[in-house]
Amino acid sequence: MAQFINDKDKTVTEAIDGVVRSSGGALARIDGYPHIRVVVRSDWDRSRVALVSGGGSGHEPAHAGFVGAGMLTAAVCGDVFASPSVDAVLAGILAVTGPAGCLLIVKNYTGDRLNFGLAAERARAFGLRVDMVVVDDDIALPDLPQPRGVAGTLFVHKIAGALAEDGASLDEVTAAAERVIAGTRSIGMSLDTCTVPGSPKEHRIAEGRAELGLGIHGEAGVSQIDYHNAEQAMAAVTERLAAVMEKRPHVALLNNLGGASVLEMSILANDLINSSIGGDLELMIGPAALMTSLDMRGFSVSVYPLDDTDRDWLAAPCAPSAWPGCKKITPVNTVALPDGLRPIRPMPSEHSETAAFLTRCCEVLIAAEADLNALDAKSGDGDTGSTLSGAARALIGALDRLPLADHTQLFRAIGQELTQTMGGSSGVLLAIFFTAAGDAAASGHGMVAALQEGLARMQRIGGAEPGDRTMVDALKPALEALADRGLPAAAEAARQGADHTATIVRAKAGRASYISADQLKGHVDPGAEAIARLFEDLAR
Repeated sequence: MAQFINDKDKTVTEAIDGVVRSSGGALARIDGYPHIRVVVRSDWDRSRVALVSGGGSGHEPAHAGFVGAGMLTAAVCGDVFASPSVDAVLAGILAVTGPAGCLLIVKNYTGDRLNFGLAAERARAFGLRVDMVVVDDDIALPDLPQPRGVAGTLFVHKIAGALAEDGASLDEVTAAAERVIAGTRSIGMSLDTCTVPGSPKEHRIAEGRAELGLGIHGEAGVSQIDYHNAEQAMAAVTERLAAVMEKRPHVALLNNLGGASVLEMSILANDLINSSIGGDLELMIGPAALMTSLDMRGFSVSVYPLDDTDRDWLAAPCAPSAWPGCKKITPVNTVALPDGLRPIRPMPSEHSETAAFLTRCCEVLIAAEADLNALDAKSGDGDTGSTLSGAARALIGALDRLPLADHTQLFRAIGQELTQTMGGSSGVLLAIFFTAAGDAAASGHGMVAALQEGLARMQRIGGAEPGDRTMVDALKPALEALADRGLPAAAEAARQGADHTATIVRAKAGRASYISADQLKGHVDPGAEAIARLFEDLAR
C-alpha cells in the first residue's frame, strides 16, 4: 500500500524534523542523527525533575508529541516499532537531567526495558539521580507474566509531568508514577492490522471480524470475534475492563490507534459513555490519536481510578498540543428548536392501497442501497444509496402520520418529511419535487401532470436539464411516457435514460460535475439508476 513517505530509512528522522520545525520553537532535537533521535524541550533549565520516555516510532504523537511543559522533558525515538539504543537513551538523560534527577517512563517491552535500564545504570555512573518505572497496563492477556505497556502510559506522563512541573522531588514523582501504573488498565480492538513502512501488510483479520486485545505493534490479540457494529465492539472491550475495575469514579482515555476516522471515534465515545462501565466514568481524555499503531483501524480504552489529587494533576495546564485535555463527562445538553421549524403535521388518514404502494417504492430503494452507493463511489462520495434508503426507511416509519387518502396533501407531506429526514442535494431537490407536485394537484392537475410540474420546479431551482447526467435524465422521459403510454413505457424510458448517462462524460450538474471525464465514462448516474429501478419494479 502506498504511503506518504520518502526514503524508508529516513522515515523517523524526517518525521522528527517535521515535529520540531512545526512546534513554533518549543521543541529541539539532540544533534545525533541518524542513530540518536531525541526530542527535548527548548525551554528546559534542569531546575526540576526531568521526565524521559520513548520507544519505537510508529506510535505518534507518542512520544515526541507529549514533550513540553507539564508532561515530558525528552522523548527518545527508535526505528519503527524498535526500541532506541542505549546510547540514544543515555543522550536524552544527559541532555535534560540536573540536580533534581530524572524519571524514565518505560513501556513494558523487553527491548525498552533493557535499553532504558542499561542507560539508567550508565547515567548513575555519571553521578546522576535516575529512577525508572515500567508501565504494564494491558489486560488483554491476563496470564501473561509481563503485561504490555500501551496507551495507559499517557496517564503516567500527565500526572507525573504535572507533579514535576510543580516542583515535586524525584521520590515524589516516582511514587506518583508507580501509583498510577498500579491502577491503570487498558485494552484495545481493531478491524485491521497496521502497515509498517517498507513491509508487506499482514491480512490477519478477515472481513467481518475484529481482533480484541492486539498490541500496539500489531501483535495478535487474545481473540477474534464477529464484528457487527461500534456498540458491540465497545461492549466487548468494556466487559474486560469491568472485570478489573473498582466501583468508584474513573477517568477514561479513548485512544485512536491511527486509522479510525474522527466520526467513528465520536461514535465510540458515545458508546463508551453508554456502556456497562459508563456509570463509573467521570472524566474523559479524547477521543484522539494519542498512542497509535501507525494506521491501525482500531481503538483502545484505558481507565484509571480517580482521587481529588489526581483530578487536579489531570486538569493542570500543559504545553504539548497533542494532549487533548481531560474533560468532565456530561449529559447531552439540548436547546429548543427555533420557532417555525416545528412542522405542521397534516391530518393523517388511512388508505391501504396507497400505503402498500409507498412501502413498495421505499423497499426498492432500500434494496438498492449497496448498488447505488457503489455507483456513486465512481462519481461522487458513495452515499446516494444510503441517503435514499435512509429517507425510505423514515418514510415507512411515518406512514401512520401521513394523509394517505388525500393525494394532494400527501405530496406536500412527503416533501415536508424529506426536508427533515433526507440530507444532501438530492434531499432538498426531492422535497421541492413533491411539494411542487402537491401545489399542482391542489390547483386541479391530475397526478401525472402534478408530478411533471414538480419536476419542472425542481429543474428551475436545481438547474439540471436532460443530458446533464442527473436523475432528470431518467425521470423526465419516464413521466412523459407515463402520461402518453402508461407504466411499462415509462419503465422502458427511465431505463434508457439511466443507461444513457453512462455515455455522458461531462456532467453539468450535481457532484459528478466535479469529476473528470475518464472517471465518469461507462458508469450510470446513481440518481438516474434509482429512478429506473423504481419504475421497473412498479411496471412488473
